[in-house]
Amino acid sequence: MPDTTFFTTLPPRTVSAIAADLGAEVIRGGEVIVSAVAPLSGKDGGAIAFMGDRKFLSALRETRAACVIVHPSMVDHVPEGVAIIASRQAQADWARTSMMLHAPRRLTRSIPLSEAAEDDTVVTEPGVVIGEGARIGRGSYIGANTVIGPGVQIGRDCVIGSNASLNFCLLGDRVKVYSGVRIGESGFGAAVSRDGPIDIPQLGRVILQDNVTIGANSCVDRGAYDDTVIGENTKIDNLVMIGHNCVIGRDNLMAANTGISGSVTTGDNVIFGGKAGIGDHINIGEGARVAAGAGVLADIPPGETWSGYPAKPLRQFLRETVWLSKQVAHRKGSKESQA
Repeated sequence: MPDTTFFTTLPPRTVSAIAADLGAEVIRGGEVIVSAVAPLSGKDGGAIAFMGDRKFLSALRETRAACVIVHPSMVDHVPEGVAIIASRQAQADWARTSMMLHAPRRLTRSIPLSEAAEDDTVVTEPGVVIGEGARIGRGSYIGANTVIGPGVQIGRDCVIGSNASLNFCLLGDRVKVYSGVRIGESGFGAAVSRDGPIDIPQLGRVILQDNVTIGANSCVDRGAYDDTVIGENTKIDNLVMIGHNCVIGRDNLMAANTGISGSVTTGDNVIFGGKAGIGDHINIGEGARVAAGAGVLADIPPGETWSGYPAKPLRQFLRETVWLSKQVAHRKGSKESQA
């Protein structure tokens, strides 16, 4: 279930009513009532899930969801007792269902600092806007024109720069968020449908643990369903992008212009050089190093240093670079001798 601090749960609906709005077919269980959306692996017995790819077939067979949306060819694989909606655009219809059952809380009313602050040691500069239910810990400082969304929790002794926005997020103690940072915006996700791509609602949060630093104009997207998490003492430079559902370990370092795609997991003590790019669903082991400008498209084992595009172990990259240089020099010498 999405965190009700940040999302409003709308009235439950029957499977038949959902299918009617989607223009999809109920195979069984039309009378079943669902109150939330969840992934196939979720354990919410009142939720609706979907399967959009055959690689999740084992998860479908073990799902505990009340209802699933699946392609007609997958109907026979759904466990007994689970309601079924058949759709040729299962992910898109699940996204539409998400909007029927959940809605993000909006900043419709601001509250005074006295209502949000732990005590009078909290300082805000002019233009700060604070949403209902937000809390700010002792000794924290908020820069001018920053927006703190409804329900946001900021720990003690934090420093938030000017013109930042914090939504759908929980911050630990001594967190630094510099000017222009965007925390908790929707992650990038779209599903193909008959009517063109539609946005997939992002129902997770961002969690910044103690002593995290986020550099100016960086973005950390909230999770699609689970949380985006930045581990303790991780330091992130300016102009860094971290996609939804990432779990970044402790004591990571990210230089400017690094881009982390969705659902990336890193161990502790990982270092990223400037302009490193990481593909989605990549695992990077503890103590690994990613060289500047590298494009990572495969998992990196612990302790290894990778470079190049596509990135590979540093020694392999250097050997190939040297070999290529020798080949170029050899061909150039051959042409000059022939001339």
